[in-house]
Amino acid sequence: MVIENPQELGKEIRKRRKDLKYTQAFLSEFSGLSVSFISDLEGGKPTAEIGKILELMNLLGMDLEIRVRGR
Repeated sequence: MVIENPQELGKEIRKRRKDLKYTQAFLSEFSGLSVSFISDLEGGKPTAEIGKILELMNLLGMDLEIRVRGR
């Protein structure tokens, strides 16, 4: 899947969280990240910290892959 903006990334993270039947509160408690951070990320906040995003994605069993376009 190609993610082109913060809103699309947030949407995919939210979808995965819901697929796992996790609430934002549960994920906050489990990850140590605030509910407001998770909410902002899922809402597509463009200034969310990449380290926290990667940590959360890891906890949700998601990978971030980088590739050169057209290859």
